[in-house]
Amino acid sequence: MLSQRFAQQTLRRLAVQQPAYRFVAPAAIATRNAFVSQRRLAATQHISEADASNEILAKQRLHRPVAPHLAIYRPQITWYLSALNRVTGVMLSGGLYAFGAAYLVAPYIGLHLESAVIAAAFAKWPAILQVLTKFFVAMPFTFHSFNGLRFLSWDTASLINNKQVNQTGWAVVGLSTVAAVALAFL
Repeated sequence: MLSQRFAQQTLRRLAVQQPAYRFVAPAAIATRNAFVSQRRLAATQHISEADASNEILAKQRLHRPVAPHLAIYRPQITWYLSALNRVTGVMLSGGLYAFGAAYLVAPYIGLHLESAVIAAAFAKWPAILQVLTKFFVAMPFTFHSFNGLRFLSWDTASLINNKQVNQTGWAVVGLSTVAAVALAFL
């Protein structure tokens, strides 16, 4: 491309020089159009093809909707339960890792995280606070367990039609709540 541009500019310069008069028709000499060099009056800047294509894509992304699937579909229980299953899994595993790490470093920093100490401290709390704490610990565990069983049933290709998926979803919510309340009052 650079060599073509160089050749084109060279030919244009040669055409404008004085000896070129003998090759031009007299009408072209009279109008002086044959000897006018071309000029670009617009300012240009060099942009690589990658930058240009990225710039075009960035402009197109500004006009696209953020998440059209959230705007055009009606929310379903499967969405919420799938997201909650992931959230409860992260909460349970994160809590286990955090407590495990604290239990390992507790002797070195002077904390007492032995079972007897935790049970004695928990027994001193008011009864309503004990029940609420046990419920909020039991609810993610029961929900994640029941919903996990629901997902495992889908792996066997059973309970997979739309009606059964909704029924089992609400059953998981109900069973989780009842089981968490039962565990909270133990």
